[in-house]
Amino acid sequence: MKKILHIISSPRGEASFSIKLGNAIIEKLKAEYPGSTVKETNLVTLHFPHLEEAHLASFFTPADSRTPEHLAAVKHSDEAVQDLMDADIIVIGAPMYNFSIHSALKAWLDHVVRAGVTFKYDENGPEGLVKNKKVYLAETTGGIYTEGPMQSYDFGVPYLKTVLGFIGMTDITIFRIEGTSIPEIKDTAVEKGLNSIILN
Repeated sequence: MKKILHIISSPRGEASFSIKLGNAIIEKLKAEYPGSTVKETNLVTLHFPHLEEAHLASFFTPADSRTPEHLAAVKHSDEAVQDLMDADIIVIGAPMYNFSIHSALKAWLDHVVRAGVTFKYDENGPEGLVKNKKVYLAETTGGIYTEGPMQSYDFGVPYLKTVLGFIGMTDITIFRIEGTSIPEIKDTAVEKGLNSIILN
């Protein structure tokens, strides 16, 4: 039995390929680990705020010294970090927008990547504090970015692997639905992506 956290960042609802891919990954996980629980966090409907001065001030104020304003500003972040810490497996839907991730996913990352909370610095450099997690990325793209001339344009997956690894989540598997806008392959793109899901 596992605790699974599903992070959704697509604004397309039922039409979203990344949600479809993420749900398919979760169904495989539930079959592999009967009795598992799933917490879904939809970043589009939750409207994680972009970082402002109030958020940063609350992050760097000791918990026992925070004012009511600090507590209100840090609420999103504390809840997101707790969800991350509680989960055994994290499934992140990451549709490509302009060669990178949706701004809602970036906002969530800005709230969970916190010095002294999810990473720290010591004499050996940075150390991630979110450990013993398995991460599955569900990336969806209109073009083909795993090979060919557009490969270097995918800034989303390299960024996610870097930032998640920085806070300690290095066990990352990527599944993709790609080519959904290319006429000659779009009709089979979703099925191919879903069929590629093999857990490890």
